[in-house]
Amino acid sequence: MDQSDDAVARPAPLEMSRHFTAPRALVFEAWSTAEHMKRWFCPEGLTVPEAEVDFRPGGACVICMRMPDGPDFWSRGHYIEIVPPERLVFVSDVFIEEVRRFRAHTTVTFAEADGGTRLAVRQVYEIFDPAWAHAPQGASEGWRTTLDKLEREVARIRAASEHAVAHATFTLERHFRASPAALFHALTDPAAKARWFGGGDGYTMLERDIDVRPGGRERAKGRWANGTVSTFDATYFDVVSNVRLVYAYEMHLDDRRISVSLATVQIRADDGGARLTITEQGAFLDTYEDGGSREQGTRFLLERLAASVEN
Repeated sequence: MDQSDDAVARPAPLEMSRHFTAPRALVFEAWSTAEHMKRWFCPEGLTVPEAEVDFRPGGACVICMRMPDGPDFWSRGHYIEIVPPERLVFVSDVFIEEVRRFRAHTTVTFAEADGGTRLAVRQVYEIFDPAWAHAPQGASEGWRTTLDKLEREVARIRAASEHAVAHATFTLERHFRASPAALFHALTDPAAKARWFGGGDGYTMLERDIDVRPGGRERAKGRWANGTVSTFDATYFDVVSNVRLVYAYEMHLDDRRISVSLATVQIRADDGGARLTITEQGAFLDTYEDGGSREQGTRFLLERLAASVEN
C-alpha cells in the first residue's frame, strides 16, 4: 500500500476538549445510559430514536442517528474500557443503508479542572468504504454541536437531582358554531366528551371516567403507538353551567408524574355561536421538557371539539 492509500484508510485522528461547570461524576453519568444518550449523542439537527447501552466492558453500544431528510446512521459497537469517572473507551462501526462505511475508536477522559470537568475526546478512524473517506473531515464540527447538547443534558441531570420545576402558561381562544349550552355539554357530558377527548390515530383509550361538579374527578388513561401510557387525572373546583370550568390536573407518562396544572375554561355567547377561552398554568417537574407540546396538544383537542359540536 502506498502512502496515499494509507492516508485514505487512516485519516488523522480527531482531538478536542470541553470544560463543563459540573462535577466529573455528573458528566460521566450522561454517557452511562440509553436514556441519556438518546437526548444528546448526535450532532445538532439529528436525533437518536433508538439506542442500546450495556454500560460494562464488552457491553453493546448501539446508536441510531436520524437525519431529518436522509438515511439513518447506525453506530454499532461495544465498550472496551470503563473507569468511572475518569475514562471511557469504545469502538463503533458506522453503517449507512446497512453497509459498514467506517470504524471509530473513541477515548474519552474526564479530569477535574477549574472547579468543574475537562472532558477530552480522541477518535481514531478506519475507513472501509473509500466513498466515505471524507466523513471524518466533518467530525470536529459534529462533535462541537454534540458537546453543546451534552452540556444541556448535564444541566438537565443536575436540575433533576435538585428536583427543579419549570413553569409555563398559555391562553387559547376559539369561536365555535354552537351555542354555549351545546359547547358546555360537550365539555362535561361523559358520552359527548368521549367523542373528542383523546389522542386520535395511534392512541388507544384504556380508562375513562368523568364527574363534572365541584369536587368531582375526571380520569383519562390511554396508550400511544410507541407503547407509552399517558394518564390525565383532574379535580374540578368551580363549575358554572354554560359559563365556566376551573380544574387542576396532573399528567403521568407511564409511572412518572410530569406536570401539575391549573386550567380555566370560560364560555360566552359570540356572533351567533360561542367563544371558548382556555388558560393553563403548568408546573413541569424534574426537568421534564414540554417544548410547547401541551399547548399544541390543546390546539389539537380544540379542533376535535369543533368537529364534534359543529357537525
